[in-house]
Order: sequence, then C-alpha cells, then structure tokens
Amino acid sequence: MIEQLIFYVFAAVLLFSATMVISVRNPVHAALFLVLAFFNSAVLWIMAGAEFLGIVLVLVYVGAVMVLFLFVVMMLDINVAKLREGFIRHLYIGIPVAGVMVVQMLLVVGSGVFAPESLPEPAMPIPEGAANTPLLGSVLYTVYMLQFELAAVILLVAIIAAVMLTLRRREGTKHQDPGQQVRVRKEDRLRVVKIPGRRQADRE
Repeated sequence: MIEQLIFYVFAAVLLFSATMVISVRNPVHAALFLVLAFFNSAVLWIMAGAEFLGIVLVLVYVGAVMVLFLFVVMMLDINVAKLREGFIRHLYIGIPVAGVMVVQMLLVVGSGVFAPESLPEPAMPIPEGAANTPLLGSVLYTVYMLQFELAAVILLVAIIAAVMLTLRRREGTKHQDPGQQVRVRKEDRLRVVKIPGRRQADRE
C-alpha cells in the first residue's frame, strides 16, 4: 500500500513537471522542471528494480546534461516571445503527431516484446541473486552486442559532426590560432612602464 502511494505521488509529480516543461515561458524554468522530471523518473525506475538506470539518469542527465542546458540557455539571448508566436497556430499538426506517438508507444509496450519470458537467453550464465548492474552488463555485451556497437559508432559520428560544425569558417566570427598562441613571447604581451612616484613627480 505504501509503495503504491509513493508510486502515484512521484508519477503525479512527473506528469506535472513534464507538462510544465512545455508550457512555461521562461526557458530556465523549463530546464529546472525537466530536472524535476528526471529525478522523479529515476525514483520510479529504482522502485521498478532498475536501480542502475535510475542512478545513471541522476548522474548523467541531472548532473551533467541539464547543467550544460542551463549554461546554454543562460548564455544565449533567446527571444522566447518570438518562438512562441506560432505555438497555438500549429496545434492542429502537433496534436495528431502526439496522438500517433502515444498509440505507437502503447502498441510497443502492450505487444509483450519486453516480457521477461520473450527475451533471449544471454550467452553468459547468470548467477543466482545477481544485482541489476551485472545482469544488464551480461545482456548488453552478449545478446545486444551489435546494437551497442552501432550506438557507439553513431555517437562518435555525432561528436565528430559537432566538432566540424563548430570549427567551420564563417564570416563575422572570431577564431583562435593555437600555433600562434603557443609561439607567443613575453615581449609580445607585456610592457614595463615606469611610473614616477609622488615625491619624484614633485621634484620634477
């Protein structure tokens, strides 16, 4: 009974925070509500027995990704009013797309593909009483080895693409030359100026 009450409380807070993410006007407030949504999702995952995913969600998304989002939001001058001008006007497209996504998720979850009895057996034997993290690692690096490597390659390509987009030359932007910075000398940056003191200035 207590576990069900805790589940409903955190699920209600999760739905509220997720709704506020897409409805508040301030982007910083939206990012903070997203942090709250991640935290409640982590609690629900821990209650479901996936403690590894819950801890990773708190450490990676709340502790790193959302901090980066907050820095980007606060450093960029975003015209929020201009971005929200067409929000109501494009609802006739957004609502059907959201409905299709919900139907697809319900079909996938209700298909029984993720049922324990339908999952393939891992190549490595699983000892009795093993924790969630060793079980996840044994399945990830045996049954889903190919998918894991493909995801790693896709992330590597995304990182390289982000670096290339950042380093491309555009008009009106300033770029640094690392070679010139390394070859700099003290005489190029510093200049010693002798300023006379008050007594010396009075004598002169």
